[in-house]
Amino acid sequence: MSKTMRRAGLLGLVLVLIAGPAWAEVTLTFYAHPGARVRDGNLLFPHAFVQATGTLEDTGDVVDWSAGFTARNPGPQLLFARGAGVVEYPNPRYVGEGQPYLRLTVSDAVYRAVRERASWWESPEGSVYDLRRRNCISFIADLARVAGLMTADEPSMKPGSFLEATAALNPPAAWRGVEGALPNLPVVTEPAAARMPGGR
Repeated sequence: MSKTMRRAGLLGLVLVLIAGPAWAEVTLTFYAHPGARVRDGNLLFPHAFVQATGTLEDTGDVVDWSAGFTARNPGPQLLFARGAGVVEYPNPRYVGEGQPYLRLTVSDAVYRAVRERASWWESPEGSVYDLRRRNCISFIADLARVAGLMTADEPSMKPGSFLEATAALNPPAAWRGVEGALPNLPVVTEPAAARMPGGR
């Protein structure tokens, strides 16, 4: 092997090692679903949810996760009383019908903190649903704060309006259009302390 080929091979290896970690990243996208319509015999309500996609840097595991918080038993009783809540995991069709408002790249540590916080919403303390004060928007706001974003005022019952106002507070993460339209996504490396949303 010639000296030139060895140098080229060594240079290529160095470039791969330097560039490797950049290939592994997780992107969080915060969505609102328009709702207020019937699809396949089901009434869809306005809703907010988060999606995480990408690859973990430390393990190489592929990430494809989405979650939202809703009432376990939807119905008119929620106009008058709290009920049990549940974290649900939207399917790809539902995600595809959502309107993205915020997108940011996060470290493995932030992604895991977001997942851990979402799990808290499934605990006895976290799973209380209140249509006016502790709903899907409260869930999304809590996870957004863990990811380092500022959030608009709560409580709210308008997912789109809430996420639009939150996007205005976080211009670098605000959605700007089609896929790939955000070449310089903000990168969050450390999870933020979340404000406990219970008891409002």
